[in-house]
Amino acid sequence: MPGTSGRVLVVDDSEVIRQLIRVNLELEGFEVVTAADGAECLEVVRRVRPDVVTLDVMMPRLDGLRTAARLRAAPETSALPIAIVSACTPSDLDRGESVGVDGYLAKPFEPADLVTLVRRLMPAGAAEPGRSGAGPGERPVEFRSRRTDRP
Repeated sequence: MPGTSGRVLVVDDSEVIRQLIRVNLELEGFEVVTAADGAECLEVVRRVRPDVVTLDVMMPRLDGLRTAARLRAAPETSALPIAIVSACTPSDLDRGESVGVDGYLAKPFEPADLVTLVRRLMPAGAAEPGRSGAGPGERPVEFRSRRTDRP
């Protein structure tokens, strides 16, 4: 798909996983920015103004669920679509629901499932010139892939 489909901030403490997600999303036309943990995510998010954020749960300094809660608490990022891409436990899913996470994808994941999740969370018009992310009240369609069929 030619052109940019929107900007995604990928947050994971594993460089291998960050690069895997980056390659799969860039192949589909997304612009990808990465961060190594939740603390870095909070610094980067205001600078790059992503349309969607993907978060791992288990990370040093600030884990994904606490990062999601902080993004939800800040007025400028409260409507930002957030997906957990992690080896989620049922308690992680419950905690994610309580902080307002919009979607989940269990590791290991199929690249096509990742692309589907990001597309569903991407706000309408995100690729328009000058677009800087979701505004208040612009909630995307929710995608809750509670996959527990991991080997």
